[in-house]
Amino acid sequence: MRDDLQDLVDEVSRVLAAPATLEDADFTLLAFCAHDDSGADPIDAVRTRSILTRGSAPETRRWFEDFGIASATRPLRTPADPVAGILTRVVLPVRHGNRTHGYLWLLDDGRIDPDDDGDPALARARDLAADAGRLLSGRPADDLRETLADALDGRPGVRAPAARRLAGRLAGDGAVVLVALAAAGGALPAGWRLPAAGAVSTELDGGVVAVLVPLPAASDLRPAGALTAASLRTLPAGSTAGVSAVRAGTADLTGQWREARTAARVAAAVDRFSPVAHWGELGAWRLAAELTGPDPVLAPLLADPVLTATAEVFLDRAGSAARTAEELGIHRQTLYYRLGRIAALTGLDPADGDARLLLHAGLRAARLTSGSPAHRP
Repeated sequence: MRDDLQDLVDEVSRVLAAPATLEDADFTLLAFCAHDDSGADPIDAVRTRSILTRGSAPETRRWFEDFGIASATRPLRTPADPVAGILTRVVLPVRHGNRTHGYLWLLDDGRIDPDDDGDPALARARDLAADAGRLLSGRPADDLRETLADALDGRPGVRAPAARRLAGRLAGDGAVVLVALAAAGGALPAGWRLPAAGAVSTELDGGVVAVLVPLPAASDLRPAGALTAASLRTLPAGSTAGVSAVRAGTADLTGQWREARTAARVAAAVDRFSPVAHWGELGAWRLAAELTGPDPVLAPLLADPVLTATAEVFLDRAGSAARTAEELGIHRQTLYYRLGRIAALTGLDPADGDARLLLHAGLRAARLTSGSPAHRP
């Protein structure tokens, strides 16, 4: 499709004898044509930035949108702003299905009359703009996959425009969640197909798949649940999924992606969350996931699987000796002996609140960084 758009821009530039630029509705550069190979074409700060960075600054977008270009159905001229280094230009709205999908810009030195319906060159350019609208309205899934990847893992300057493009193609400010699918072993099976079913999905580094799922309502997670279950059935055993909190629109996709990846990571390490963990159900595991690893003081304890498991159960059961002994199937005296050994190895008294917090956070961080659930005797 990119070649088709470039051909359209080349033809518009030829017909109207002016340098042309095609941007989508979020002012992301899609194609451009210089028209004059000698380098004598007019150029201003806006066109230069668009070509060099593949986009425009938010203040530039607002400046042009204030002239009504987003709702325009016919060509119009935007004025020059010498102070800002902006030249006058003609804009042809790129529309299809009663919706603006982008803009064709022409730096014409004021030669073209956008209101001249009898100008055959302008009429031809309008037809080409309509062709561009049809192309942009039907951009394939591959294009959306690239857009989602840009929104989640792209350079800081491309994330926000990519998120806006996704909002335009989905439900605007409708409810969405992000799902992270983590393949066991870090690699997707050969021939594995990305989820579809109304969602947008893309593969990122490390065998992790991101799936953006529109929801019928903020409280209705059924589409995400069905898609996640179907996807896990086709992935190797031990694969996990994480589901972000629900948001309205796509403005915080990076935050949702962090939540989804964290949830998938916890699901891989904690049996009770496996194979699907939801961010809202993680509790203190959210905080543990922010740690880079356990405090070094826990190293002697972590070298002993039995004592490590004992400490985990004791702390998970709020320090209840009765519940801990019952779950581990040991006598209380055995438990007290183990707790004494834990204190001796770490210098941390499990009966002390601060020490208990350090122990608990460190053990959970160790679970997450080890990549496998702890052994429990």
